[in-house]
Amino acid sequence: MNIPFSVLDLAPVGSGSNSAQALRNTIALAEHVDRLGYARYWMAEHHAMPGIASSAPAVMVGEIASRTSRLQVGSGGVMLQNHPPFVVAEQFGTLEALHPGRIDLGVGKNSGIDPAAVKALGLSEGNSSTEDFVRAVDELRQYFNDESIAVPAAGNRPRMWMLGSSMRSAKVAGLLGLRFAYAHHINPTGTAAALAAYREAFRPSRACTQPYALITAPVICAESDERARLLAEPGALAFLRLRNAAPGDKPQHFLPTPREVDSHAYSREERELVEQYFAAQVIGGPDQVRERLEALIKATLADEVMVTSMVHDHRDLMRSYEILASLLPMQVVAAD
Repeated sequence: MNIPFSVLDLAPVGSGSNSAQALRNTIALAEHVDRLGYARYWMAEHHAMPGIASSAPAVMVGEIASRTSRLQVGSGGVMLQNHPPFVVAEQFGTLEALHPGRIDLGVGKNSGIDPAAVKALGLSEGNSSTEDFVRAVDELRQYFNDESIAVPAAGNRPRMWMLGSSMRSAKVAGLLGLRFAYAHHINPTGTAAALAAYREAFRPSRACTQPYALITAPVICAESDERARLLAEPGALAFLRLRNAAPGDKPQHFLPTPREVDSHAYSREERELVEQYFAAQVIGGPDQVRERLEALIKATLADEVMVTSMVHDHRDLMRSYEILASLLPMQVVAAD
């Protein structure tokens, strides 16, 4: 597993906690994995979800970059449908000017938000077309040119990535000559084919001269397989609650406590769904996690693995990243 490992954080809000604590946990985790040698740390963008505090990636990227010394820090990602490219360029050009060589700008096509947030942001209903997205990416890239009117983006170019979970997004990333981040945690069955399509479609660009693809994978590591399974149970219950929510329900997605898990009366169908949920994740003690990650890397030929974890107790989450780091020949500097 001699490739970089990184972190994707959604700043989940645990049941009984609040978003302020979730954001403080994010900073502590970023400082922790910086010391452990992880390559990069990305913040997601979600809106109107009380159970997820990561809604302003640019703000968090700046704070994390100022509190760490070695990590590449970035967005996983900025949803271009939600923001004018000019504003995104100003934000990430500022970040790159303040933290030269350390900023990643990951962009995605879909809005990923509910109707209330769409209205609050002044957006049109539905996701943008691929053509609209490509135009937005091209516009965004132009603002980082030396003569750009987007100050201080002019000449301050963060590493740019495209996010996706489909064959189409993989091909678009390749044709645009961008680094590609594939959401294996969303669509695990399509990973190998999407990365192969990305490499086949890739055209070198100023931003990226050769294909480079990371995959985001759910990983929870503990001292034993049994302990890891217990730590993963709250995430599984949160998944069930989100899946079973009635149409129009406001998404909560608070990460349940272990006590809530113990008191939940699982139906047979729910147990089957939980097992499917676990099957798509890397959960276990050191030996099992190493074996499954090695198999995943071999099957996908990924250049990097970005870990995302849903663990209720912050101390257990920190320990999970510690154990994982002990299994890896950590690379302090991210590959270009």
